[in-house]
Amino acid sequence: MIRGYLRILGDEAGRMYVFLAWAIVYGLAQGAAMLLLVPIARDLFDGDLAGAGRWLLVLVPVVLICCVTFYLQSLTAMRMAVHTMRSLHHRLGDHLVTLPLGWFTRDKTGSVSQIAVKGTMFVGSAGAHLMTPVVTNLVGSATVVVGLFFFDWRIGVTAALGAVVLWLAGLRASAMIADAEAQNHGTAVEVNNRVLELARFQPTLRAFGAAGSAYQPLEEALDRQHRVGRKMMGRSVTGLLLNGVAVQAVFTTILIVGAALAVTGHVETALLMAVFGLAARFTDPISELAELGSAMRMSTAEIRRITDILDTPPMPAPPSPVVPTTRGSVELSGVDFGYGGTDHDRSPKTLHGIDFRVPAGSMTALVGPSGSGKTTITRLIARFYDVDAGTVRVGGVDVREQDTATLMAQLALVFQDVYLFDDTLWENIRIGRPDATDDEIRAAATTAGVDSVVVRLPGGWDTRVGEGGSALSGGERQRVSVARALVKGAPIVLFDEATSALDPENEAHVAASIRELATQSTVLVIAHKISTVLAADQIVVLTADGRVDDIGRHDELLARGGTYAEFWARRNAAAGWTMTVSADV
Repeated sequence: MIRGYLRILGDEAGRMYVFLAWAIVYGLAQGAAMLLLVPIARDLFDGDLAGAGRWLLVLVPVVLICCVTFYLQSLTAMRMAVHTMRSLHHRLGDHLVTLPLGWFTRDKTGSVSQIAVKGTMFVGSAGAHLMTPVVTNLVGSATVVVGLFFFDWRIGVTAALGAVVLWLAGLRASAMIADAEAQNHGTAVEVNNRVLELARFQPTLRAFGAAGSAYQPLEEALDRQHRVGRKMMGRSVTGLLLNGVAVQAVFTTILIVGAALAVTGHVETALLMAVFGLAARFTDPISELAELGSAMRMSTAEIRRITDILDTPPMPAPPSPVVPTTRGSVELSGVDFGYGGTDHDRSPKTLHGIDFRVPAGSMTALVGPSGSGKTTITRLIARFYDVDAGTVRVGGVDVREQDTATLMAQLALVFQDVYLFDDTLWENIRIGRPDATDDEIRAAATTAGVDSVVVRLPGGWDTRVGEGGSALSGGERQRVSVARALVKGAPIVLFDEATSALDPENEAHVAASIRELATQSTVLVIAHKISTVLAADQIVVLTADGRVDDIGRHDELLARGGTYAEFWARRNAAAGWTMTVSADV
């Protein structure tokens, strides 16, 4: 646990060393104070009040040292705990923004949320309330064991062997519960994710009549958590019982050895009685350590989970970033990619040999069946991930040779899963370019159709949209996202068109926004609407297995036949569907 603390403190590890110094001195003074009780008790048993008084004079400054060092180590521990929580929040935040965007899956987001709130609080609390008894009890017990050798080496050997037995018992108890505690954390994260899922997808659940019944995934997650919790509780009780039996066995052994030595005349009765009292004080800290074992393991596990995040490699940054040379151009050359990484033997590929170029100032539409890699291509351009093979160039330069700020300054992203911050509508648009003027924001909002949304909101522009934009509809959220892109004025816009799921009003506004974006930026759009496909300067057709089937304009692709012609025929057929009422109804 201490090594883990030193890791997460990083450059501030000196705080831990100061705390450890005071805690060790306090533990030594505490152990010395207990040892001094032996000669005092022995002299009192022998009726030597003067001798007991001399030892008492030695004990007084030791007790004063105990009081002073207890205060200093407690103060240092509290300050270290507060600093640790503040430092962890900053370090986690600073590190998370360097990780690849593709790292942030739903499961990892839930885990990070749990760690950032519960984990850091637990680690900080452990620093304030757990480190002190752990360090001082260990040092104090070790001091007592060493001191027993000065009174009688045989009792000292017995106590030392007993300490080894207690250490082994503690290891065994830890091993019994460690796996269950890890499983308990996993189930807690799963329950957290399922609760968020239940709250987030209430409209879908109600639409399919599932709102009044139990949400099965959450029920299953709670059931698993209950089973793992019972398992952990059972193992915790067993571990405490094992430690308790070991402590009592060691104490009893010391009593037996001491009694045998007294019977054979090797130890004075007065000294033996004092040593018995000391042995009782020796086992008390050991018992407390056993009781703290579960908290120590949980703290160590939380520290390990935090360090796992901090040890996650950031997105590789170029040692000498290259400045883009061709504003607004995008090019993919021989791109292979699989979400499993670069293990070509085990990772199924999503994209195979992707080659196409998006000229500056043009509009390119990506079309293809679901799962063909359209969204993956846009995310590779934004460097959510690095390609397994090939090159992605933005502005004429490999995205891996650009720093993150330079790359993102060239891109505006409009994806289907729009996220709005729990702030005003105005500020959610301004985030596209914080230095944008009010007129620029209003112009972008008008083009995207946000101004018609503002009219119906009670607070107008100052209305808070709720977490994730919950106060707005899906179409309205995408309008805000489009307005952000318009305000940013980036040379390249990556647009995942969601008009297939929008009502006519929202669809019209989004379509108008795409046309406006195409006049000022290079647009790469994942097209779902026929009108968008027809408006594109270039169409890239993808196959189901993630390959480029053909590239060209609409009329050229139709003339060549193949996948695009089949796609067009299906779209036309779907567009011509009509609803009829049966005569039997």
